[in-house]
Amino acid sequence: MELRGDKVVLRPVAGGDGAVLGRIVREPEVAAWWSPPDDFEGMLAVVFEGEVIGAIQFEEETDPEFRHAGIDIFLTARHRGKGLGTEAVRTLARWLVHEHGHHRLTIDPAAANTAAIRSYRKVGFKPVGIMRAYGRDHQKGTWQDGLLMDLLAEELT
Repeated sequence: MELRGDKVVLRPVAGGDGAVLGRIVREPEVAAWWSPPDDFEGMLAVVFEGEVIGAIQFEEETDPEFRHAGIDIFLTARHRGKGLGTEAVRTLARWLVHEHGHHRLTIDPAAANTAAIRSYRKVGFKPVGIMRAYGRDHQKGTWQDGLLMDLLAEELT
C-alpha cells in the first residue's frame, strides 16, 4: 500500500525506517507529546522528497454499529510548519473514507498541543470535547487532558 499526497507519500514502515523513526520520536519537540513505541510495526512512514520525516497510524473500529477510524501522527520538528503533517492526515483520511467506507474519523491530541490541533482543523476535524486526565505524560508522570476531535466524511476538505 502506498498513498500519495501532493508532497508526501505514506507507505508501510520498512526495515531501515525504525532507526530513523526512533530518533524522530526522541526529539524534544516530539517526545513532549509521544512516548517512544516498542516498535513501529503497523505504522505508515511519512516520506517527503525521499526522506522519512515521521509516521502516521490508524485504527479501525469494525463493529457495524460504531464503525469509525482513528488517526495519530508525529513528524520531525525540522519539517513542521510546512503543511506536511496536514497533508499526511488529509491523505490518510481520504483513503479511510473513500477506500474503507468510514463515515467518521477521530483524532485525539493532547489538549495543550495547539500546533497539532490547528493542523487537524485545517483537514476539517472539529472539537468534540475535553477528555480529562486522558493520557499520561511519559516524561513527567502526570495525567494530561486530551481533545477529542472528529470529522464526518462529508466534511473532509
